[in-house]
Amino acid sequence: MASSIDPDRLPEATHRLAEDQAPEQPAPDADTREKQRGPVTLRRRQVQAGTTDQRLLDTRGPSDWVHTDPWRVLRIQSEFVEGFGLLAEIPKAVSVFGSARTKPGSPEYLAGEQLGSALARAGYAVITGGGPGIMEAVNKGTCQAGGTSVGLGIELPFEQRINDWVDIGINFRYFFARKTMFVKYAQAFVVMPGGFGTLDELFEALTLVQTGKVTSFPVVLFGTAYWSGLVDWIRATLLAEGKVNEADLELLQLSDDVDEVVDIIRDSERG
Repeated sequence: MASSIDPDRLPEATHRLAEDQAPEQPAPDADTREKQRGPVTLRRRQVQAGTTDQRLLDTRGPSDWVHTDPWRVLRIQSEFVEGFGLLAEIPKAVSVFGSARTKPGSPEYLAGEQLGSALARAGYAVITGGGPGIMEAVNKGTCQAGGTSVGLGIELPFEQRINDWVDIGINFRYFFARKTMFVKYAQAFVVMPGGFGTLDELFEALTLVQTGKVTSFPVVLFGTAYWSGLVDWIRATLLAEGKVNEADLELLQLSDDVDEVVDIIRDSERG
């Protein structure tokens, strides 16, 4: 069994990631209503009166059983049940990914706000990882445009809360449960500039489309200057050596224009 994580021995990259994240503070007159319902965070218009306190009472005695695999299976199941129940009734949605390190006010942050706003005006809910940076920017643009702003958080070795622009939020323990929600409830992926986590989501989405696990699912890379090097490498190396074919490259679309991104998604829905 793997040992637990010692916070004092985390890689330097992990500490740097935590330090680089800088969530934006809401305006003084903003609607700051918030309610926690189990692992779910509800904010602003999503807050309803009343409580749903359904916690089980703990009893004294041995607790080793909570660390066994059969118990973990139940915990994993609960994440799927909670995610399916929470997201089943949201409007048609687009999942947007990007760096948690992007600073408020930067060009990429402002582009994220514009993208979230454009998607909301087009009638889409927007799903992000719920964190800071580009995720926060997209949630902010969506929320301010009156759309449904969703954030799917993840338990990390360092503290990271759901950003304040998320109206419907849920925190996951397991990456694979969270990834299922990103795909199941989205009509498209938009991938903004980001790091390892963003690349992980990008290539998982491409694999699902390539293998026919999902259909009519556009994957749009936003920011041609940022992504063109990756696309050139795929073409010059993977395609040249026969690891992918020309049709695989057509799964990727690049854009620098938020309205064009919306049009790509709409055209895909029309079939």
